[in-house]
Amino acid sequence: MIDWEDVRYFLAVARGGSVRAAAERLGVNHSTVLRRIAQLEQGLGAQMFEKLPSGYRLISAGEEVLEFAEQMEASSHLLETRIFGRDQSARGLLRVTLPPFLATHLLMPDLADFARRHRDIEMEILSSGEVANLTNRQADVAIRIVADRKTLPLNLHGLKGPELFSGVYISRDRLAAWRAGAADPIRWIVIDDRGVPDWARECEIHATGVPFRAPDAETQIAAVQQGVGMTKLPCFVGDADPLLVRVPSTNLPMGGTLWILTQGETRKTKRVRLFTGFLSRRLAAYAPLLAGLSVLGG
Repeated sequence: MIDWEDVRYFLAVARGGSVRAAAERLGVNHSTVLRRIAQLEQGLGAQMFEKLPSGYRLISAGEEVLEFAEQMEASSHLLETRIFGRDQSARGLLRVTLPPFLATHLLMPDLADFARRHRDIEMEILSSGEVANLTNRQADVAIRIVADRKTLPLNLHGLKGPELFSGVYISRDRLAAWRAGAADPIRWIVIDDRGVPDWARECEIHATGVPFRAPDAETQIAAVQQGVGMTKLPCFVGDADPLLVRVPSTNLPMGGTLWILTQGETRKTKRVRLFTGFLSRRLAAYAPLLAGLSVLGG
């Protein structure tokens, strides 16, 4: 009998191209990966990989095993989701993935409220820039910002939420200094590899061509609060910060639409249904705030 755990390790090495990458992905040490691969090769009586200076490369036997290993993985995920879908108790683990700024600047009071209402549901909040794979059960519910509905995976079930708008923000003190004639350059603050957008150079307050790069949203916000320059933020973040103000003469570009996404049988469980219904109602109440109407008298 082939041990499914050995197959999981095989897939991680095949996809990562090295034992180190597989160990990081699986959260184990280097020797554990080597031991699992050796067990699989011994059980099958064939070598799966060729060890190269650049990493591990599948040889012919490994290529054949890969096809069946992926089928085993797909069957395992299908079994998990079907069994999970039959679970109708309001208890157990619920994993929710969402962008960090939605968790910290908008929804944490609601997540806490849900946890208080359902004390037997263990909640795990996965808040990072990476997109969790619902099909592989990395999360049970995903809250995502979708620019185009056509990009939604066909295998996911979605509840459409409000539209999310962004604005361009600068600190109140920095704006006052600019109006008083301060000569200090106003930088464009970014958290990606893109340069200064053309429209940021053309608005009433011009951004210089030398950007200021931040590693994450919280650092980005701190930089604009300290007067480094101006930046694009979701309106519900910028409007709620008393240190910030919208840059004059800038329109509000829509950032996308919020969607609550679930997958297959998972969405039929009681705890997932309870959470998605609860969150959908809370998001609907936030529609004016998310649209940037909170400082416009809307």
